[in-house]
Amino acid sequence: MKKLAHFLIKNLADHSDQVSVQDSEQGDSVTLKLIVAEDDKGKIIGKKGKVIRAIRALVSSAASKTGKKIVVDID
Repeated sequence: MKKLAHFLIKNLADHSDQVSVQDSEQGDSVTLKLIVAEDDKGKIIGKKGKVIRAIRALVSSAASKTGKKIVVDID
């Protein structure tokens, strides 16, 4: 899940060298914190949040195989 999120964000961002994904696990819940450059935040979020919603859907789909709930936040 972390690798998938990192791959997606890195390919969308203009400053791909500043992209990182931090994860924290609490029980059956995993939180992914996406860290990107200020210039890339708008691009990652997209118009009306469509891009970040699509990223969340893809990562959640991958997480469903493991039986864990996933939360994706952007910082």
